[in-house]
Amino acid sequence: MKARPRISRSIRLIINSFGLSCLGSAIFLQVLVFWDIVEQGYFRAVETNCVILAIEVALTVFAALYFVYMFQKVVRAVN
Repeated sequence: MKARPRISRSIRLIINSFGLSCLGSAIFLQVLVFWDIVEQGYFRAVETNCVILAIEVALTVFAALYFVYMFQKVVRAVN
């Protein structure tokens, strides 16, 4: 059995809050995209600011990793 490093409760709360916020905003954006597709028949988005684009990519990677972490946690709890 591996010894898991202890993460303080406040840091875990911050990470979980941030992760759930990223997943929630991703769902909200997906609804907006589908709404636009239903209304116009297409969706087009262009980001010309490289800083904003880099932040969006970083948040997307964080949200994907957080989703995998939560999914593994749920699967382990079921077993």
